[in-house]
Amino acid sequence: MKPFVIGISGGSGSGKTSFIRALSDRFSKAELCIVSQDDYYLPREQQHRDENEEYNFDLPKSFNKKKFREDIGHLIAGESITIEEYTFNNPKAKPRRITFHPAPVLVIEGLFVLHFKKIAPLLDLRVFINAKENLKIIRRIMRDQVERGYPLDDVLYKYQHHVLPSYERYIQPYKEEADVIVNNNRDFQRGLDVLSGFIRSKLTERSKGLKK
Repeated sequence: MKPFVIGISGGSGSGKTSFIRALSDRFSKAELCIVSQDDYYLPREQQHRDENEEYNFDLPKSFNKKKFREDIGHLIAGESITIEEYTFNNPKAKPRRITFHPAPVLVIEGLFVLHFKKIAPLLDLRVFINAKENLKIIRRIMRDQVERGYPLDDVLYKYQHHVLPSYERYIQPYKEEADVIVNNNRDFQRGLDVLSGFIRSKLTERSKGLKK
């Protein structure tokens, strides 16, 4: 049976990663497969540079869209895939080889999953993680400085010149098309509960269907 496909998007710093981790903790890998767009970044040398020669990693063309679509297709067809984890150019991080197995519910998450023309039509449910702009930039600073070791001036430059313009052009317009909007200004617990309950209902429906 074809999996139920959920797309989860939202701006940088909205809390997508934390939301996805919390969602993953509620289900087994036999129930839920989660694939992140982040693992399909093109190599640094293939990234676009702005007028100041700074790499811009916040564009739809920053990703290997063809490979992303092909792998999603394999999972929908019931086939496993193996990819190399993206480490955000952190020289201290050693990338892992990750294998994803098909599951009744497939979650595709990332900045542009609602924008990519060959991904969006595959989605059965569209979820948008929303947060105020000031909170997103604070979260971005904390994440990029602590987890990825980026200097503050670099984080602020990229947010102003890359992240925000990309959000306004390629991400925010799809908020109105979302089936579920999770507001994450304080926490996402209620939204998580709602989506988890919905996924449970889909798993139950599938189980009953297989028994017929």
